[in-house]
Amino acid sequence: MFVARILTSVLFALLLCQAHAAETKPNIVFVLFDDMGWSQPQCYQPDSALRTPNLDRLASQGMRFTDAHSASAVCTPTRYGLLTGRYPSRIGQFGVLTTYSPPIISSTRLTVASLLKQHGYTTACIGKWHLGMHWVDGQPGDEKMVTMGAKMIGGPNAVGFDYFYGFTHARNIGSVIEQDRVVAHVSEEENQPLMINKAIEWIGQQSSKQPFFLYFPMCPPHTPIAPSNEFLGKSGAKDIVKNDPKYGDWVYQGDEMLGQIMQALDRNQLSENTLIMAASDNGAEGRAYEPLRASKRSIYEGGHRVPFVARWPGKTPAGSSNHHPICLNDLIATVAEVVGAKLPDNAGEDSISLVAELTGTADEPVHSSVLHQSMAGDLAIRQGPWKLVCLKNGQKELYRIDTDMSESSDVISQNPAVAKQLELALQRLIERGRSTPGLDQPNDYALSLPPANAVAKPSAVKSRKTGAKN
Repeated sequence: MFVARILTSVLFALLLCQAHAAETKPNIVFVLFDDMGWSQPQCYQPDSALRTPNLDRLASQGMRFTDAHSASAVCTPTRYGLLTGRYPSRIGQFGVLTTYSPPIISSTRLTVASLLKQHGYTTACIGKWHLGMHWVDGQPGDEKMVTMGAKMIGGPNAVGFDYFYGFTHARNIGSVIEQDRVVAHVSEEENQPLMINKAIEWIGQQSSKQPFFLYFPMCPPHTPIAPSNEFLGKSGAKDIVKNDPKYGDWVYQGDEMLGQIMQALDRNQLSENTLIMAASDNGAEGRAYEPLRASKRSIYEGGHRVPFVARWPGKTPAGSSNHHPICLNDLIATVAEVVGAKLPDNAGEDSISLVAELTGTADEPVHSSVLHQSMAGDLAIRQGPWKLVCLKNGQKELYRIDTDMSESSDVISQNPAVAKQLELALQRLIERGRSTPGLDQPNDYALSLPPANAVAKPSAVKSRKTGAKN
């Protein structure tokens, strides 16, 4: 009897430890805007003519990163980097996928979702996938509308997400998929309300006894610019670049969806134990905003410098700003440190934990370098204040980003030694198959720097681009 009581006590203590461990693991929410420029939110550009009150509020409650970068200047490769922690150039992914493109994340590769699932998290992706999938019946329907009931494999469920509700990409926003089947055909204006309602419903179903990861990649401000009726004329915002009367409302609707997620966390008493992050996948489409040069697709800052804000109650100083360079690739290493996991050598090769940045304890930047890529296949490396641009045609340019964020003055002729040092660093980063400590890894693509004054030739980059417009 005495032994039984001891065993019962030990078992009870173990259960309490497990419950406490679950409680101390934070829920993680990542909201990804699509094509939101760095200068669009007022928390980044106070005189912006657009309105993002919820993103601004999140920044006031947490940390605003001023030197954050997407893995690429377009949608698909950034999403690959975000979920795998690997530069998409390593698989030759510079362009975007279509409705019928096969998946580009191997089912054997560790992702943010599969890592968290291994550590007891419930995981969901709700929104735009744009990382490919295999349709069982070949190409059911057409590029803009997949046949009702059509089944796919190799989507979010194959790489660690317990639940998926969303659509392939913005050009097929009318085909709604749940798990592995097309379950509805909707208008462009109906899609985003469906997505946010499903996200709120899913959050409400979660238990405080089990941590969760929600990845919510929305459509706004990407085309189609399709605000629902309740948002038409609601924002009072202006599109000062293209003068589209609906654009400001579309941005505002996207921001409102972030706000609804924040409200759902509050309503379900989950906010205090949730790390929530919001960012954009690349720069604004065809909308260049000062002080940055160019926009989406470009190797210049307007293509890949993005808004990134994070709130982690009790960890992140409220109302703080961080000026160290970071990359969206850093998510997997960040969540690994959060849950106490060690990434294997063949995972997260280009991901560095941001925990020290998020908690305000990083005196020096955690990144020694960051790699950038354009849709055309241009590469650039950033080290400290310097940025070396290596265009696909072999031309090279050097900028001092700390004093010339607009990249208006190419100083390569005045600093040949700096340019050479950065070129060697970039070459080494390519050759090692990783930019982090660990065993060298093979690239899945013959990535290399073009020789000086080279003429761009057709290559695997072109096949990866699929000929699609993003």
